[in-house]
Amino acid sequence: MSKNDKVQPRILPGFMELLPEEQIAFNRMFDTIRRVYERYGFLPLDTATIELSDVLLAKAGGETEKQIYRFQKGDNDLSLRFDLTVPLARYVAQHAGELTFPFKRYQMSKVFRGERPQKGRFREFYQCDIDVIGSETLDIVYDAEMPAVIYNVFKELAFGAFTIRMNNRKVLNGYFAELGYSDKIGDILRTIDKLEKIGRDAVMEELEKFEVAKADAEKILSFLSFRGTNDETIAVLRAQGIANETYNQGVEELATVVSYLRLFGVEESAFIIDLTIARGLDYYTGTVFETMLNDYPSMGSVCSGGRYDNLAEYYTDQKLPGIGISIGLTRLFFQLRENGLITTNGACLARCLVIPMGEGQLGSALTAASAIRGAGIPADVYCQNKGMKQKMKYAAKIGVPFAAIIGEDEAASGTVMLKDMATGEQRAVSVSELADAVR
Repeated sequence: MSKNDKVQPRILPGFMELLPEEQIAFNRMFDTIRRVYERYGFLPLDTATIELSDVLLAKAGGETEKQIYRFQKGDNDLSLRFDLTVPLARYVAQHAGELTFPFKRYQMSKVFRGERPQKGRFREFYQCDIDVIGSETLDIVYDAEMPAVIYNVFKELAFGAFTIRMNNRKVLNGYFAELGYSDKIGDILRTIDKLEKIGRDAVMEELEKFEVAKADAEKILSFLSFRGTNDETIAVLRAQGIANETYNQGVEELATVVSYLRLFGVEESAFIIDLTIARGLDYYTGTVFETMLNDYPSMGSVCSGGRYDNLAEYYTDQKLPGIGISIGLTRLFFQLRENGLITTNGACLARCLVIPMGEGQLGSALTAASAIRGAGIPADVYCQNKGMKQKMKYAAKIGVPFAAIIGEDEAASGTVMLKDMATGEQRAVSVSELADAVR
């Protein structure tokens, strides 16, 4: 290829690159989530992006394994992580003797899946996970802490009203067993998990394919359709007269989680027991969650998770029960942007742009910027030798709140002309007072 032959700049579909102003908005969301996670005592973790394939795929199979980016490097069979849960399982099993349980960790990192690219689906995306892992046992109070964290995350993100919908797999498992379908619980769960996507009639058809009698399928859908307050739902579940031990344990766990959620200060309007929430993944064994933005139901769940009995069963005999949630941040950001909920204010993080009117004032501009930065305020300096019209046009375009202009008189007197870019007002300020004026 000659140097005159240009390669078209492009990336693989399913990867998201943002303009700087959008990246700033993305980072704000990222930092908000991280701050809430840390406020609840979760510890940071960043597992390896590339794992040994036999370790990563210990519990994989089916569609998951088909989506994994897998490659050979020398004698090593390697894979890119496809979620953050399996690496967590490996990490906890590997370091169990060095960790203190319950182990509370958060990880906010990229994962990779070779999915068919389509709108809102990505091959590379950020997940923001928290999990609490216990040794042998894990108290039910953590099942309430998870939605309390979700509640505070979405309250601070401030994208409007939201609802945390929750259920307990033991309730569903016990109910299906009571009807005589102990051997079909997984199939039934995966089917009802599609209820909102494919509708009642299609779910009925699928249940019949799994040899669920039509009358029983009607019972199941009728059972799932109950809507009431949390206390009303608990009362109805208790009144079913079902003797199954798993079912009754699940009902009491739900009641306990509801009572703890109130103690965590979560508003009643923000969470509801919804018996249709099944979470089709097989490893969930107790409380499960999905979170919806009330005004944007088409976005689906923006945060989900649940309780599992044994995180690291493929790596260790030690029983490590846990509960976790995950926010798919890349997908969430994309959907919020599509719905006009992401606001950007220019590609600028500086609070003040210091502008020397001529080359002779550049030294004074650098000194003034250093004074602002020394007070902990982000500042930038315009260093290009351009006319003032172009300099002010640049300041307006990047969206900086203040411009500190330094001409010959200002440089001589140790002052700047501070301009509020929103109002156009300007006043003389000494360099020593500049940081406070900008603040």
